[in-house]
Amino acid sequence: MTSSSPSDSFKKYLVEGIYYRRFPDNKTQCFSCANECTLNIDQAGICKVRYNIDGKLFVPFGYVAALNKDPIEKKPFFHVKPSSLTLSFGMFGCNFNCSFCQNWQISQINKDVNSYGKATPISAKDIVEISLKDNIKTIISTYNEPLITSEWSKTIFEEAATHGISGGYVSNGFASTEILKSILPFIKYYKVDLKSFNKENYKKCGGNLQNVLDAIELLYKNNIWVEIVTLLIPDYNNSKKEISEIASFIKSISEFIPWHITAFHPDYKMLNHNNTSSANLLEAVEIGKNIGLKYIYTGNLSSLQKYESTYCFECGNLLIERYGYNVRRNMIANNSCPKCKTLIHGCWE
Repeated sequence: MTSSSPSDSFKKYLVEGIYYRRFPDNKTQCFSCANECTLNIDQAGICKVRYNIDGKLFVPFGYVAALNKDPIEKKPFFHVKPSSLTLSFGMFGCNFNCSFCQNWQISQINKDVNSYGKATPISAKDIVEISLKDNIKTIISTYNEPLITSEWSKTIFEEAATHGISGGYVSNGFASTEILKSILPFIKYYKVDLKSFNKENYKKCGGNLQNVLDAIELLYKNNIWVEIVTLLIPDYNNSKKEISEIASFIKSISEFIPWHITAFHPDYKMLNHNNTSSANLLEAVEIGKNIGLKYIYTGNLSSLQKYESTYCFECGNLLIERYGYNVRRNMIANNSCPKCKTLIHGCWE
């Protein structure tokens, strides 16, 4: 890690963090993600938004780079309060540098000279007030990597919890065990991008596959509602072998974890890459079903609308009919299929 100092405009959005250790020689070790960066004075972490300043770790706080009211299906959470709105917020920075990032303009701040974004000051209380005004019951940290701004999320979610509002992360899952155990009390939902089952692909993104797999297992075992997304990219992670490995891993944790297989479109540094075909998505769905996963969804291709709906895995009854991010019908009753009474796993209310 090279020396780096926050810009003057960014300094006002920094506070001393809590997810770090101090050492006698003024070094700090951050544990907000699995990188666990050890920093000298005037060094920034790999994420480029957490800084050692005078022997203390300073972290992002008190602003948003994006704040929107979204259908919760957009996150995507398909088994959490269907058809409800969620308040989505994001900040700057990421611990990864994926060449296919779809939010690179804000996630790659301080890494890519072409990135850009505007910080809007706001308090945690004001964010919660927005939710209360519109009767929004979930607040989700998303757009950039939530792990590296966990102090801000903690403040928001703890305020939200006093009003019966629950919180969640939309994350790459590259988490240290320590940070996951620290955030468990204030999150309820966690969407993980399982980008590949290839160690080299993860290295290119800046991460480690095993850390992500361990995080998924820890979250599930601690009763956090987990959904997994794999962006299927031609000639990157779309071989039958790799799709089978991803599905088999999910099954080893739980056959009831929803798996979203989404279509790639060229973006960021993969502008010359091919789009994912519907045939490739359908092949992945069939592989997942044969391995035994109960809830599999496609995304980003309107021609496969049928596969965005929820069906009973026992009798095949249509339970939640979706069109894009819109829920047309929701027939789940008492957390179960009304036809055969099979339990349908999720956070429905």
